[in-house]
Amino acid sequence: MEILSQTDTLPPKFYPLKDSKVQPHSTGVGTDSSEPIPLVEVHPTADSGTSPAPNQSSTLSAGHEWKTNIHFVTLCFCLFLVGWNDGTVGPLLPKIQDVYHIGYTLVSVIFISNAMGFVVASIANVYLTDKLGFGVVMVIASTVQMIGYTLNSVAPSFPVFAFAYFLGGLGIAIQDAGSSGYVSSLKSSSRMGLLQALYGLGAFAAPLVSTQFAQITHWSYHYLVSLGLSVVNTMLLILVFRFKRQEDCLLEIGRSPAPPPMTSVQENKYKQIFRLKEVHLLALFLLLNVGVTSTLGGWIVTYINIVRGGGSNSGYISSGLYGGLTLGRVLLLWVNKKVGERRVVFCYIILAIVLVLVVWLVPSFIGNAVAIGFIGLLWGPVYPLVMNHASHILPPWILTGCITWIVGFGQAGSAFIPFLTGVIALKGGVASLQPFVVSLMGFMIIVWMVIPSTSRRVD
Repeated sequence: MEILSQTDTLPPKFYPLKDSKVQPHSTGVGTDSSEPIPLVEVHPTADSGTSPAPNQSSTLSAGHEWKTNIHFVTLCFCLFLVGWNDGTVGPLLPKIQDVYHIGYTLVSVIFISNAMGFVVASIANVYLTDKLGFGVVMVIASTVQMIGYTLNSVAPSFPVFAFAYFLGGLGIAIQDAGSSGYVSSLKSSSRMGLLQALYGLGAFAAPLVSTQFAQITHWSYHYLVSLGLSVVNTMLLILVFRFKRQEDCLLEIGRSPAPPPMTSVQENKYKQIFRLKEVHLLALFLLLNVGVTSTLGGWIVTYINIVRGGGSNSGYISSGLYGGLTLGRVLLLWVNKKVGERRVVFCYIILAIVLVLVVWLVPSFIGNAVAIGFIGLLWGPVYPLVMNHASHILPPWILTGCITWIVGFGQAGSAFIPFLTGVIALKGGVASLQPFVVSLMGFMIIVWMVIPSTSRRVD
């Protein structure tokens, strides 16, 4: 993968010649002479000796690599918990409706509450990270997530239950954005793929557990399992990152953060981020991508149960989707490199549309289950491919801030689009799920077409 050097961001500077000596004028004015000091033009390069090129892994020691892996594994567990949270809801939806005596629209309020948490996080995260630092913000986010799970576990009144999902969305979005932004700074497509695979693994494991709890009286105790995982996550974040800023963490593992150009140092970071059309297009694409994933993961259980008569085993369909998603992010890495990361996204979306049509038109429980698993397999690589593309086309000095907004806004899709699905299901029945998903996937193709394939020069 191409490594950005400092010559991409820094203008040439002028320095006094190291060994130059200024001779005084014959008038005897000595060192206070008005004769100019000789200057030499220096163009910063990776070999200039002032600081290494950002993310230049070839110069890393074994100790740096070891620390990098520790940081990476910690963030992988963080993403596992994000996936766990998303995979929990589907099998529990029928139980939540039954316990609280609510329909499709009202139960979808938990998705909207979750979305509000994502939106608030995406707006506040850049400011909070600048003020408090990466390590502090990640621990605060994980703590907020723990509070949300604690409220869920006691099965409170529905308004409180929905508010707990707001807290969960707030904490999850910040951790997801922080983890993705940190790994994007490492400039490693394989690490990004593995990071997102851990999301899929969490989303695969959660339905296996929540399906069991959905069949017992104390169904809300599932959130105690989530709480336990969140406690472990919080402790890891404290021990590994020790409340440090991202810049300090990167230096600790032998990687220099990309410095901004001179014209951008004093400019407001929000202005730098939001004036880039690439940021908004990528955020929209991820909103659709994550929304489709969560809609299928959340509503496919209800669809298979009602339309295909799947019964209690329908809950395992959601695990099939996320299991395929996990495998796709690892097994299809070679396909991504062979076809090209931009072109292969088109291929995955088109093939996924074909499989959604199979689920829609073929009245077979087993056939639908297999098709859903393959949808997950094809859908899995799309998210990390978008993250990799973002690292190529966005300015490196605000990459983490851009990723924070893109991921936070995109995660809102995991709540907003399932809510919209619930509203549509109330009007047209749950069978309307498949045509709605097909239309979303088609729109994604259009958005991906207009996203730039190369970076533009930012002075």
